[in-house]
Formats: sequence, C-alpha cells, structure tokens
Amino acid sequence: MGHGEKRHQIIEAADNLFYRQGFEHTSFADISTLVNISRGNLYHHFKTKDDILDAVIKVRLDRTQQMLTDWEEQAATPEDRIKCYINILLTNWPMIRDYGCPVGTLCTELAKLNHASKAEANKVFTLFRVWLKAQFTQLGYTQNADSLAMHVLSWSQGVATLGNAFDDLQYVRQEVKKMEDWLDDLSVRTKQSR
Repeated sequence: MGHGEKRHQIIEAADNLFYRQGFEHTSFADISTLVNISRGNLYHHFKTKDDILDAVIKVRLDRTQQMLTDWEEQAATPEDRIKCYINILLTNWPMIRDYGCPVGTLCTELAKLNHASKAEANKVFTLFRVWLKAQFTQLGYTQNADSLAMHVLSWSQGVATLGNAFDDLQYVRQEVKKMEDWLDDLSVRTKQSR
C-alpha cells in the first residue's frame, strides 16, 4: 500500500472517530488501532493530532464542495437545489440520530476548546451559506438572500440538534416538510411578483 493510500486511510479513520467520539477524546492510539498501523507509522504520516485535524477539515471541505456541485448538476431549479440541502437531514438521519450533525458537532467542540482550527472548520458552514445565498439570489431574493441562507442553516441545525437529543425521526420529517412548504411559498411569491 502506497504512502498516499495509507494517509487517506488515516484521515478517513480520524474523521470517523472525531465525529463519533469527538476530537478531544480521540487519541493517536485510537486512530492507529482503527487503521491497523503502529503509532510510529502514524507519526510518519502526521506529527500531531492537529495535523490530522487539518487534513480531516480539508477532506470535509472537499466533500462538501463536491456535494454542492452534484446538487447543481442534479437539480434543475434553485428551489430543488435548496431542497437537496434541506433533505440532508433525512438522508443523514441514522448518523445525526446517533452523533448529531458532523459539521455542527466539530465546530461546537473546537469552539469550546478555543482551538486554532475552529475558523477553518467553520468554512464548511461558510460553503453552505454562500451556496444557499446563491440559490436564493437565483430564486429572486437578491436583497435578503444571505439572511434567508442563514435562516435555512439555523433551522436545519436546530432540527438536527433536537432530532438527535430526542431521537425523534417523526419530528425531523415534520420540520423538513415545514421547511419545504416555506420554500414553496417563497418560490410562489417570487413568481407572482414577476
């Protein structure tokens, strides 16, 4: 197995562990055990846990950008693309139920730790914010596109947090439907004003 492939395995394992048990509670030993390499070999690829965290954040940013690109290609209208974002709550429900939102949990933990990488981790939310703002702009809401994007972000984060806390898929489904209905109403109002 090549250096790049082993490094990729380490990053994937660390990403999984940081999500499931938290960055602070994940050790080099946890990562090396999951990847089935010695700690010395792990140090060969990454000198510190912070180096691994930086690599994990970069992978998450790349994955998020790819997901947004895929939604752009798959959905014909800005409304449909925003619905792709909203429905991620249902698509990822098994993980959200068990561990919360992967973006929200990491950002919250790094903020509590006042970790140097917290601003970098927040860039995943920024990708969503900028992308949602562009969708609302295309929908015709140029003046308040950013506030609408933040509204969708905060609504979905609240749903993920409460869905996780109460282990309540019915609540998540209900809120996803409310978000979609709200979006449909916005879309109708835009069409009527043209």
